[in-house]
Amino acid sequence: MANKKRLCLALAVIFVINIFIICITQSAGAVTYKRGSTGSGVREIQTKLRNWGYYHGNVDGIYGSKTEEAVKYFQRKNGLTVDGKAGPATLAAMGISGGSASGSNSGDVALLARLISAEARSEPYNGQVAVGAVVLNRMKHPSFPNTMAGVIYQPGAFTCISDGQFNQPVAEICYQAARDALNGVDPSGGAIYYFNPAKATSAWIWSRPLIVVIGKHRFCS
Repeated sequence: MANKKRLCLALAVIFVINIFIICITQSAGAVTYKRGSTGSGVREIQTKLRNWGYYHGNVDGIYGSKTEEAVKYFQRKNGLTVDGKAGPATLAAMGISGGSASGSNSGDVALLARLISAEARSEPYNGQVAVGAVVLNRMKHPSFPNTMAGVIYQPGAFTCISDGQFNQPVAEICYQAARDALNGVDPSGGAIYYFNPAKATSAWIWSRPLIVVIGKHRFCS
């Protein structure tokens, strides 16, 4: 009987330790943005808060005092814990998916998929991949920023940033298109520009050398 009690006690202790380890691991993997954080995740937070009227600073990917105050304002208005940190609950309220703080690749997929969806959700699949490839081609080109967030949020680069389309729900197929582009698929043929000829009025963009037409978009060098 004593041996059974000791065995039950040992099993209970092991169970509690395992639960504790799982909780610690999950907590460590959850993304929390706070003052001093930088990157595309911060840009997404700033963009949403600015579009909703909570933030009036620059979308620069730097979590400074203005971003912190905007997050607090958002938290107060939405019944969240007011700590100025964008943790899982606050990110969920903003419609931003969480993830692992070390999962930069998954963050790149999500950011690129959002851009593809906003710019090309109605385009054929290879046209969606091509839009993603343009972003990656720009990252390698000396005339553009060398980070994905820098390219996507470059002022005037993509109309979806200013017209609100960037914050619309992401079409599921665009995640696969983003993954294909990140894996090196490039239907654009190395293009660094694209435009819809039915909407473009700039003589400059029409002057760019054409590489390929996919769907409604002309992809250019």
